[in-house]
Amino acid sequence: MEIVFDLSRIDFASTSRLLETAYWTAGRTDEINLRAFANSVCAVALIDGQQVGFARASGDRTLFARISDVIVQPEHRGKGVGKALVRALLDHPELRTVAIWTLNTSDAHGLYETFGFRRCTDGNEMRLDRSAAG
Repeated sequence: MEIVFDLSRIDFASTSRLLETAYWTAGRTDEINLRAFANSVCAVALIDGQQVGFARASGDRTLFARISDVIVQPEHRGKGVGKALVRALLDHPELRTVAIWTLNTSDAHGLYETFGFRRCTDGNEMRLDRSAAG
């Protein structure tokens, strides 16, 4: 498996279709995905040149970052692709000084806990949700 950060290597159509199946992307359009990807450090997992997974980190690339859209093609799930994508983002040269990492998940806590992520319960973290569902 190879992880690349080159936006030109993203199979956008495949990634967009895969994201349409995720619970966290309701209402997203291709235009929104294009803009989000362009403003993020994107990691693409490839096997034999074919994209099998995607993840991105957004933020200021210096002090804080947020991991989003970690997604793996169904036939490649459970094989370490998601972990490799998260590790690649955490180790990315432009993100090495990031001290505060955040993410949101409803079902993959175990994956992120292996990297040291913990659920926010200290009362300091705040959130403004301007989504229609929020």
